[in-house]
Amino acid sequence: MKILLVDDDEGLSAVLTKSLAAYRYVVDTVRDGETGWVYGSTFEYDLIVLDIMLPKLDGISLCQRFREEGYTTPILLLTAQDTSTAKVSGLDAGADDYVVKPFDGAELSARIRALLRRSNASPFPLLSWGDLLLNPSTCEVTYSSQPLTLTTKEYELLELLLRGIQHVFSTEEILDRLWSSEEFPSEATVRSHIRRLRHKLVAAGAPCDLVATVHGRGYYLKAQAEKGLERDRPPEAVPTQNHSPNPQAQYLTFLNQTWVANKPKILTQLTVLSQAIAALQRDSLSSALQTQAHFTAHKLAGSLGTFGLTEAMTLARQLEQMLDPAVPSSAPLYASTLIALLDALQQEIQQTTSIQAAPTALGGARSLHLPQETKVMIVDDDHHWLQALPNLLQPWGFKVTALAEPQQFWTVLQSVMPDLLVLDVKMPEVSGFELCQALRATPHWERLPVLFVSVLSDQTTQNQAFSVGADDYLCKPVTGAELANRILGRLRRVRAWAT
Repeated sequence: MKILLVDDDEGLSAVLTKSLAAYRYVVDTVRDGETGWVYGSTFEYDLIVLDIMLPKLDGISLCQRFREEGYTTPILLLTAQDTSTAKVSGLDAGADDYVVKPFDGAELSARIRALLRRSNASPFPLLSWGDLLLNPSTCEVTYSSQPLTLTTKEYELLELLLRGIQHVFSTEEILDRLWSSEEFPSEATVRSHIRRLRHKLVAAGAPCDLVATVHGRGYYLKAQAEKGLERDRPPEAVPTQNHSPNPQAQYLTFLNQTWVANKPKILTQLTVLSQAIAALQRDSLSSALQTQAHFTAHKLAGSLGTFGLTEAMTLARQLEQMLDPAVPSSAPLYASTLIALLDALQQEIQQTTSIQAAPTALGGARSLHLPQETKVMIVDDDHHWLQALPNLLQPWGFKVTALAEPQQFWTVLQSVMPDLLVLDVKMPEVSGFELCQALRATPHWERLPVLFVSVLSDQTTQNQAFSVGADDYLCKPVTGAELANRILGRLRRVRAWAT
């Protein structure tokens, strides 16, 4: 799957590209709306991801332009503006979804998978061809029930062939679909990946010509009924690959490298804010400079949130709100507040020499060998909390299903069949207490572990939760490590009782 990312924030783009690559997406990145139009209208993409505030052509205008020209590619908008007005403008422009910064690759990948599922004409999530099976949701590949261990590019190549059954993919098509515009692979690179993919398929029991060659044209998957007398020679053995380091540690290292590279640029951006505040003190702040300062604070909030710098992000958002051209101001009292915020923001950035923990709250949970695909279902009407939870729990390998509409509870519960349920207390239409009571009265679900997470910290509420059948209770705010520890501990006890 190939994605076009249009965002002028180099640090944010680098982090997003790295995160999306971990989910096997090929990403082209451009810095302004006009270039985004050139790429999007010239090359074929499965999804376009746009920041709203872009140079030359803003994201909403670019989205409108794509739709007016008849392009149906799914479009996902990114912004730090968490207002209903901004969301309505984006969706009215033709966007398919809207994600508020800060976020990380896990959240964005979930939204992307949902959009790609909707745009895919096939209603079946699994891709199969004879005994070959590929599950895009889990990135698992098997042949005759035997799992295959593929590199990222081998997986992407096989997925491309499976999605275009009996289509002959030329080398040029494969290069265009699987490599970004910043990479410069040769045709020999494609042949090498084809050879290695064939070797792994043959080792799992597939025929040598399952990935067939049409000389002079390209490659396709051959049905077993079409096997001819000629066979490809078995490819040379592929060297054993070393086990890769801990992916969370790799990601944290990458975040630190990106922070070191981008910190000077971020500090430079503060100059625009300083200039605007100085002009406000002189009562000479022009609308152009205020708009630029507002835009800069907006970008800073998104960038700092991506690195998990919550305090700095909050300060940037306060500056963004106060510098909004639509908000009336009164110097010099207003300017003195801005100066204090800017000084605090500058100090936060300068003192941050390294990222100690990724935004997904890496580390901190005790180790536990969980059953494959341990599923956690979370019901909460707080959309920001729901968006963050998959990211918080991702390092521990949970399959997270987030539900914001409790009225759909039973339908989703039956579909997901979770190993553990996380409930909020206060929700519209039905409370978490009512859902827990109903579960305990249903024989099939009476033993399902239930954990409450709520802003309500009083003892009366907690006692009521346990009286209706809760197994545990946590008060917000909750770190990823703390929540994961509670989930792991509960699952450990459940497993101990079952043995």
